[in-house]
Amino acid sequence: MPRPTTAQITYGSVTVVFSTLAMLLLSQTSSGVGIAVIALAALGLGLLVALTVPLPKQPAAPAARSGPAAASADGRVPAQRSVLADSVREPAGP
Repeated sequence: MPRPTTAQITYGSVTVVFSTLAMLLLSQTSSGVGIAVIALAALGLGLLVALTVPLPKQPAAPAARSGPAAASADGRVPAQRSVLADSVREPAGP
């Protein structure tokens, strides 16, 4: 599972704080149960906002080099893949 980005954490936190304040001010509740329900609703809304923030796009895979293969960290050179002869189409006759 990927880690949350800074934008996801920020948007989710801001949503929780502002939605909690707005719901408490609009409902004018003073009971403990009402405050708990509002807090849970605000947490759910903040989680929903954090999950819907678009993730950054992953960089495209680097193109394969036509030169010799680079050595890996342990010094071994990976084996090259062979091209199947039957996958290459030859031009039709004259």
